[in-house]
Order: sequence, then structure tokens, then C-alpha cells
Amino acid sequence: MAEKNYYDILGVKKDASDAEIKKKYRKLVRQYHPDVSDDPDADNKIAEINNAYETLRDKDKRAEYDAMLDNPFAGAGAAGGFGGFGGQSAGGQGGFRWEDIKDQFGEGEAYGGGGFRFDDIFSAFGGGARGQSQQGGFRSQNSQGQDQHAEITVDLASVYSGDDYSIKLNVPVRQANGSVDYENKTLKIKIPKGITDGKQIRLAGQGAAGIGGGKNGDLFLKVKISHADNIRIEGADVYQTVNIAPWEAALGEKITVNTPAGSLGVTIPKNSKSGSNLRLKGKGIPAKQAGNLYLTLNIVNPDVSSEAAIKAYEQLKEAFADTSISR
Repeated sequence: MAEKNYYDILGVKKDASDAEIKKKYRKLVRQYHPDVSDDPDADNKIAEINNAYETLRDKDKRAEYDAMLDNPFAGAGAAGGFGGFGGQSAGGQGGFRWEDIKDQFGEGEAYGGGGFRFDDIFSAFGGGARGQSQQGGFRSQNSQGQDQHAEITVDLASVYSGDDYSIKLNVPVRQANGSVDYENKTLKIKIPKGITDGKQIRLAGQGAAGIGGGKNGDLFLKVKISHADNIRIEGADVYQTVNIAPWEAALGEKITVNTPAGSLGVTIPKNSKSGSNLRLKGKGIPAKQAGNLYLTLNIVNPDVSSEAAIKAYEQLKEAFADTSISR
């Protein structure tokens, strides 16, 4: 054959299992995704890949296609051009265009202190090429809409307590004639208590519109936790830098610290050093397995611009004249 057949396009053998075909398809979609691929022909390649997968993933279509491969003279030409298989080229009339999917959502806006942005509007890896058009040859009637992925930023305080957020979306609505219009929609979201950075919240039916009465896809919101500059998060553990005075570090004192877990009384051990951590067990993010809160001590020297402060430091110097410091 002059052109590659569908098995060649996906890089699998003719007897490949459904699982092998799906795995290879996902790998190729990631490779030629127009947002990440430098290939100038990425749009056409991704359309070709989707076209091949939509045939080989369907048991009946695959059987019919295999019969055509075994008897090419019974069909209308090379493998890429059989009637009933394949569609228009990417961007062509009735074809598959990435721009159509990019325009599914408008700019998002979040309320309640959180942010919202789309970082992967395509998300073709979860359910195959569900977002493509029937006219282009990639989709059947009554098809479910494509899932969408986005990111929402929430405050660390909301993660500790659980909170309600609202996001405003410009969502696609498919009309009776098959066209797609857009309408503003506000969604209320419950931020689960104890959710950790990078976890996803699934909103059923809030993705792209279905075709021919098919269900809408889902919207997956990836959680990004915002916090103060003196805090960092590792899984469910929270690290917070706390400033202390030299005498608090040397003598050991009880201080009160405002933490994400609330206002806590903490005892500073005697002879504490900068950079040392005090562990407060179970005071990290209250996930299924609660994390710990680590207070990282940072010794801050007071200002010595006044005469009284200078005199106090001179007396301190005399008092510790015999102290040897390794440098």
C-alpha cells in the first residue's frame, strides 16, 4: 500500500490487543499535542492518529477494516482512504480543529480568594478522542462531551477548615441545530477539608457539551494551595519559619505563634539554634493521615542603633568574653 494503514499510524501490530492500542494512542497524543509538539504538521498528525484510533478501538469497525486490509481490491483505495473510515484533514471542511476545542471555555474567574486558570484544555488522555466531530469522521452520534482540566488556587486556611468557593465560567452549550453557543455560569465548589496540593476535584457534567443528546463531559479542577512566604508545603506536612529573639533561643521561653492550625503556645528549648525545627505532631494539613507542622526557628537580632542597645551589647560581649566560636 502507498499509504500507511491504521496499524502503521499507531505503531502497533495487526494482532495488537485493545490495551496495547489504547496505550500507544495515549503516548502519541501526548507526543503530538499541538501545545507541546514542535512538529509543524502536529495538527494533521493528531487528526490522523485520532482517526486510526476511533476505528481500531471499535470492535465492529476494526473487523470491517481488517477485512478491507485483507482484500484491498474490494475497497476504494489505500488504507487511509476507505469509505466509512477516516475524515477530513485537520483544519479542513468538516475536519478536526484544535481551535474548536481551545474555544470551549472562556477566561475563568475565581472568587473567595482563589484563582482559576486552564492548564490543559484538551485532556484527551482520559476517555479517548471524545471531543471530535462526527462530520470529521471521529465521533458517533450520542457521544459524551470531552472532559476538561483546569486549576483552582485555594488558601491554606481553606484546606485546614474546608470552604466553599465559586468560579465563573464561560461554558459551551450545544443547540438543537448542532451549533455551540456560550453562556456565563457560576459554579459553587466545596473544598474538602484536608485536600493536598495537586489533588483534583471532579465536577460531573461540567465539561464540554455532548453531541446528539450525549452527556456532557466532566470538569476536573487541580488544587493549588496558596500560602504566606514563610510557609512551604510537602505533602500533608507544613513548614513555617518563626522569628525568635536571641534570649528566647538562649534561655528557652514559651511563645505564642500564629499558625495555619490556629494560635498555638510553643516552648522554645534552651540553646536553640537558627534552622532547627520544632515538630508539632498532627498539626499539618488534616488529610486522611494528618501531616505535621514544623516550626523552623530563625534568630533575629534586635536593632542596635540606640545608645542603650549598644551598651547592652557591650555588656553582653564582656559577659561572654571567654566564649570560643568556631568559624
